[in-house]
Amino acid sequence: MHFFKYKKGELYAEEVPVREIAAKYGTPVYIYSASTLVRHFKAYDEAFDGKHHIICFALKANSNSAVIRLFAKHGAGADVVSGGELFRALKAGIPAKKIVYAGVGKTADEIRFALKSKILMFNVESENELREIDRIAADMKVKASIALRINPDIDPQTHPYISTGLKKHKFGIPIDDALEHYKFAKSLKNIAVVGIHKHIGSQLTKISPFVDALKRILILIDELAKSGIRIDFLDIGGGLGITYLDEHPPQPRDLAGHILPLLEGRDVTVVMEPGRSLVGNAGILVTKTLYLKEGEEKNFVIVDAGMNDLMRPSLYNAYHHIQPVVKTRRDTIIADVVGPICESGDFLAKDREIPKVNQGEYLAVMSAGAYGFSMSSTYNSRPRVAEVMVNGTKFALVRKRETYADLLRGESIPEFIR
Repeated sequence: MHFFKYKKGELYAEEVPVREIAAKYGTPVYIYSASTLVRHFKAYDEAFDGKHHIICFALKANSNSAVIRLFAKHGAGADVVSGGELFRALKAGIPAKKIVYAGVGKTADEIRFALKSKILMFNVESENELREIDRIAADMKVKASIALRINPDIDPQTHPYISTGLKKHKFGIPIDDALEHYKFAKSLKNIAVVGIHKHIGSQLTKISPFVDALKRILILIDELAKSGIRIDFLDIGGGLGITYLDEHPPQPRDLAGHILPLLEGRDVTVVMEPGRSLVGNAGILVTKTLYLKEGEEKNFVIVDAGMNDLMRPSLYNAYHHIQPVVKTRRDTIIADVVGPICESGDFLAKDREIPKVNQGEYLAVMSAGAYGFSMSSTYNSRPRVAEVMVNGTKFALVRKRETYADLLRGESIPEFIR
């Protein structure tokens, strides 16, 4: 549930008219609801109440400092996949001992940064990465706490681009090889084995793949115990979906209801890594209609937000509901909602039945809080957009719109071409 609702025909973000925010800060603009973010976080926290757990927000979904700080205030940890995300998490107030570091391509500098920061653990994805972490830890005269990311070979039944748990994927260590890898990890002098990790994909709309994967992991934990390898942290990953169109994804309480019985009698701390399900429906992208164009074969609504601002439709053919900020009785049309980028793949919606809009009118692209700004770019030299957070009747700019001068920051022209 979110706090973007119509009141007397006008879309509000909590208690603030969306039109007021767009008028003040311009468009395109991302707007986040603090109350929605907190509600979603508490849904996880309360669902797993009674079991030691850490909710590590997946920063890749939305890395705005205000969003991270809000979660930190309510006790969240962080799931990071780069040195930059680790830096953001620490600066926003996430305790280092609540940070897990995943990703298949950790560099030596990133590993050093994480060890110096004393994070909870690395989620290790390969034997060579494990060797590198051990080498660097030895140089720093410290021990690195690790979990191995185990690939359980379970089909998550989601989009292939966001599926991660099958044998053919680049992520993790095959479950059939896991015991051997854990024994090797235990033999390394500068490695402390503390956990196990699995993550099978994103935008999951069924619990069964999640549970099937966990059951395979629990069997492995028992095998590890027989070999004298104790697991203190069970990282069950993230991936619960949200409603974009007509999906009916499970809620955190549904997930807990299936998982907690499996963990009875097990002395482990559950780590989970929700991202999209925390922030997806907590944000919208507001854009302005620039032009209406009637083509020979279809109609186009040309707006000022493009694939550089919201990549998901172009990348995944993902659906986002689009609605006028001011709702009135009007006819509907079938149209492509497209942006200003010079690519045929630049669209927010294709062949969509939408209310007939007017030039200059604001449109709200819903469910845009996850993988929206965090995947945005300056393609076509378009400055990245502003971000605003709303809390009740209050709202504040949490990222300034970039300027043309920002586009040139860091660039230089060498003397030989001056």
